[in-house]
Order: sequence, then structure tokens, then C-alpha cells
Amino acid sequence: QVQLVESGGGLVQPGGSLRLSCAAHGSIFSLYDMAWYRQVPGKQRELVADITRGDSTHYANSVKGRFTISRDNAKNAVYLQMNSLQPADTAVYYCNADYSGRLFWGQGTQVTVSS
Repeated sequence: QVQLVESGGGLVQPGGSLRLSCAAHGSIFSLYDMAWYRQVPGKQRELVADITRGDSTHYANSVKGRFTISRDNAKNAVYLQMNSLQPADTAVYYCNADYSGRLFWGQGTQVTVSS
């Protein structure tokens, strides 16, 4: 069992940057594949980026070249650096942990991109 707590969301102008953090508690973090998802009202939650236990990364086409996912196993944390933010990036962002198909979620953090 792992508990996930996201932070770093907020209001930013178009073209700006934010860095989301997800702190994991209660389990061996290095055993989990980690990911960031996002969701807007009325739409399905969508994968933004993921990073495996072996540090392989994958990005949604909509964020490639703008977002970077990373992890620090010593700090039990995963990060999402978001640059060149656009209004379409506005959503609640969720941290996800996957342990052999068992999924765990954080409570989410709101990101709003608006002038």
C-alpha cells in the first residue's frame, strides 16, 4: 500500500511553467511504475506521462517537448516539470503508482492556465 500526495499546482499564465511534485509514503517507492494523469470535468482521465522503475519515460503527444517526468527514489518522489503551458493544459493532475497492476492515486492538484 502506498499513499500519494501531490503539490505544486496553481494558476499560471499561458507560456508559463509549473513543477508538480508527488510524495509517496508507506511502501518501497522504487518498486512502483509512476505516472501523471489529468482530468477535466466531463472527460475521461488521460495519461500525461509515465516513468518506469527502470526510468523509461513515455509522454502523451500533446505534451511531448514541453513536459518532463522524473523520479527521485531516495526522496520517494516523482515530479512533472511543465513548460510552455497552454490553456488546454488546465486540469486536475493526479499522481499514480502501479505495482504489478495494483493502482494507487493521489487526491489531485489543480492546474489552471489562464491570462
